[in-house]
Amino acid sequence: MNKRKLYKRVLANRKNVRFGDFATLIEAFGFRLSRTSGSHHLFVHPRIPELLNLQEIDGQVKPYQIQQWLRFVERYNLQMEDPT
Repeated sequence: MNKRKLYKRVLANRKNVRFGDFATLIEAFGFRLSRTSGSHHLFVHPRIPELLNLQEIDGQVKPYQIQQWLRFVERYNLQMEDPT
């Protein structure tokens, strides 16, 4: 799916977002997978001192974790690196 369309879809509805799609989206904003421990996937960003912890539950991302990521985007004024 186009990353811009995916971003708009996530903004409109934070429920039922596939983990793989969301991982692709946050990587477009400069996050990189640091490590995985069980169902926890820890992402880092060079401009953010905090970790982003995502859990894949039944192939989905938890809505509160999407909200946490959106707060990072707003707080640190993050932009999509690769808009395609």
